[in-house]
Amino acid sequence: MKDAVEKAGILIEALPYIRKFYGKTVVIKYGGHAMINDELKQAVIKDVILMKLIGINPVIVHGGGPEITDMLNRLDIPSQFVGGCRVTDPATMEIVEMVLVGKINKEIVALINRHGGRAVGLSGKDANLIQAVRKLGRSVDSEGNESMLDIGFVGDVGKVNPDIIQTIISEGYIPVVAPVGVGAEGESYNINADYVAGEIAIALKADKFILLTDVEGILEDCNNKDSLISELKLAKVDDMVQRGVISGGMIPKVECCVQAVKGGVTTTHILDGRIPHSILLEIFTDRGIGTMVVR
Repeated sequence: MKDAVEKAGILIEALPYIRKFYGKTVVIKYGGHAMINDELKQAVIKDVILMKLIGINPVIVHGGGPEITDMLNRLDIPSQFVGGCRVTDPATMEIVEMVLVGKINKEIVALINRHGGRAVGLSGKDANLIQAVRKLGRSVDSEGNESMLDIGFVGDVGKVNPDIIQTIISEGYIPVVAPVGVGAEGESYNINADYVAGEIAIALKADKFILLTDVEGILEDCNNKDSLISELKLAKVDDMVQRGVISGGMIPKVECCVQAVKGGVTTTHILDGRIPHSILLEIFTDRGIGTMVVR
């Protein structure tokens, strides 16, 4: 009986949040360990299905860098990076598109459908969802001199046309988006999934943008896990970057959150995807987890 009462208490705690977010759109950037570990993968998918069933509109945008690298290695195609971006020649772009759109995207869709949800897979090429512009790579030599290099079919988001996503949502499906954009001549571009997710959140006027990562969130002291910053205001971001509190791979993730908030997204969240059901814990509990970036 005690367990039953505790479960009822959890549901009651969630009730105001269910009411608050009913009918709202939540964009989730799905990546990191939560895409690899089977238990975490199942938890994320069940979180998303539950959100849809109670009237929230989740949209998944996924990455897939490690699987792309693995496939390139199996095909003896070398991987080269400039400024953190994968140099993407035509042969590499074929593999990128095959892995992201043909493999990972369809696996996520199939998993949602198998657990009782209804999902539809998309790439940025569907209905011109993501119009891309070519991105140059930033290279810095040993003397600190900076140069911009052509790194092939790597893109930035030029424009998002959200109509196809809105149509899928209105028909009761969960959109799952692969971060492949389309250029002016119909060519494919490999785009960073974090930025794709952020721009889609802006275009959809999402209430929440969630980035699943492999860290607890933003820590004031990287050596102290108890120093988690639960709420970060935009005005403090530049200072924290200059002080090195936000550094390395966390910088682009925070940049995505900042851009999303400036673009009209109500709240953005950096969550630890290694915690089972971290999405539900953030949305439906009083304390939440991770770091929330707000205006």
